[in-house]
Amino acid sequence: MNISIIIGTRPNFIKVTQFKKHAVKYGHNIKIIHTGQHYDKNMSESFFTQLSIPQPHVNLGAGGGSQSEQTAAIMIGYEKLLMTEKSDLCL
Repeated sequence: MNISIIIGTRPNFIKVTQFKKHAVKYGHNIKIIHTGQHYDKNMSESFFTQLSIPQPHVNLGAGGGSQSEQTAAIMIGYEKLLMTEKSDLCL
């Protein structure tokens, strides 16, 4: 099963560490997609390092702008990704 995990905030980073362990154990293919809403190294890059999360397969680059603009950028970016790379499940 191909599973996309979209992460962008601190709780997402913490959840992905636990989910990834179990998903890989059962043979699922995991793709990490970073929203890019927190583009400062202190706001996201440090989480990848501290939590031993592999670098994301895709960064949607949705940083900057209002919350509505960021949400729209995430949705548009993920939709474009799905046009070329199918996923069975998205978290």
